[in-house]
Amino acid sequence: MIPQNEGALDRVLRFVVGAVFAVLVFTTFTGVWQIVVGVVAAILLVTAVVGFCPLYALFRLNTKGGRRAQA
Repeated sequence: MIPQNEGALDRVLRFVVGAVFAVLVFTTFTGVWQIVVGVVAAILLVTAVVGFCPLYALFRLNTKGGRRAQA
């Protein structure tokens, strides 16, 4: 089991921004930017749902509170 390192506010913000980016991918962007924004949207949505951010683990950040993330 992967330890969560994202707090509730962090997860909500990631989900909202990811959802907005996902909508923009299908309505606004084309070409390379569509792919780039789509990948960013997917990463934000997955990390929001799972509650774990690999970059947070790499830099030993934890927005969840309590114990610090273990690398």
